[in-house]
Amino acid sequence: MTRPDRALLAALRAPGARPALAVGALSVLVAASGLRPLTRRWPAAVVGSLLSSTATEIPRATALLAGAAAADAARRGAWRNPAGRTGLAATAVGVAVLLTLARGARADAEALAAALRAELGPLELPARGRVLRRILRAVLGRYRYATVRDVAYGPDAANLLDVWRHPDLPDDARAPVLLQIHGGAWSSGSKAADAHPLMAHMTERGWVCVSVDYRLGPAERWPAQIVDVKRALAWTRAHIADLGGDPDRVAITGGSSGAHLAALAALTPGAWQPGFADADTSVAAAVCFYGIYDLTSDDGSGTLDELLAETMMPTELVADAHPYVAASPAARVHPGAPPFMVLHGTGDAIVVPAQSRAFVARLRAVSRAPVVHAELAHAQHGFDLVPTARTLAAVRAVAVFLETVVGGGLRRSAAEPGR
Repeated sequence: MTRPDRALLAALRAPGARPALAVGALSVLVAASGLRPLTRRWPAAVVGSLLSSTATEIPRATALLAGAAAADAARRGAWRNPAGRTGLAATAVGVAVLLTLARGARADAEALAAALRAELGPLELPARGRVLRRILRAVLGRYRYATVRDVAYGPDAANLLDVWRHPDLPDDARAPVLLQIHGGAWSSGSKAADAHPLMAHMTERGWVCVSVDYRLGPAERWPAQIVDVKRALAWTRAHIADLGGDPDRVAITGGSSGAHLAALAALTPGAWQPGFADADTSVAAAVCFYGIYDLTSDDGSGTLDELLAETMMPTELVADAHPYVAASPAARVHPGAPPFMVLHGTGDAIVVPAQSRAFVARLRAVSRAPVVHAELAHAQHGFDLVPTARTLAAVRAVAVFLETVVGGGLRRSAAEPGR
């Protein structure tokens, strides 16, 4: 062993050196992933997205953990040797970046307000209120509000939905309705997992929310997924009045592959409705989070077509592009499209923000309705799944959008005197 090798080994064996270096390296890696995705190659991007989320969605908690680990290494004597001091310095850099990301997340509320006002005119966004109370309500949302569960809306075993409603909502309230489509690359996911902060908030504001399961690939191939979404819309139109909802005020939302299905459903009323062609599946508005809108486009990883062929499409893109084009919301835009709100994080490691930008540009060029678009700095794919400060800001903005274009408040049933 050479003298430099012995010196390096001795440095690593010094008290606290190894834990300090490990914490420093991990802190820098996490912070760097928050500034820029480490990879967009599928499926490694999923792991990268989870790592990035610790930096972009819970940066203060991540910084606190890193600082605590570094403090423990320093207590063991890391500051007394060069290797330990290097690790502690790296941790300090990582923590500084994480705290910068935390400050940036608070600016999202301003970006969302500006996007709303640009399309809808002067608006006042509600104050943040008691954040802890809102977080608890979001976490307990399904337990508190999804009192009607596993309702069959179609013939398949997967055709089940939950209805979220406030316990004080009258059965004849005629409240506006939000239909939620979960994500999961068209091949996984559940109505019990996604959009709890949004649905809890809208339920608190007097809305009825419907969360939908649908047939998943690869066992069920396209267009099974969109057919099920249309069936759920048809069921909602036919039955939601019995649960306090207004069938004439139905909006749709979803994230990731759920955003793709929500956007496609919003743009194609009457299509993909075998056996229920006469059902009204139109919607009053659509809210889409970090979605894929052009299935023929390279998403930055070069693997989108492979993923689609593997998870749900009946053909490969190179063999037959027709179903990919037909299933692309970007190819279905028309002047009569409903109002859209499209949100995406600039740090998304799974779906590039360019998907949303191109879709919004197409909508604004063709549609007569408002199109609200906001990009949230460094936000990661799935940022809205947990009730962070960023999520709560987005949820409040979505509520303002929906209540502006769809209408808020309750309407008594037509049978009630004095309506």
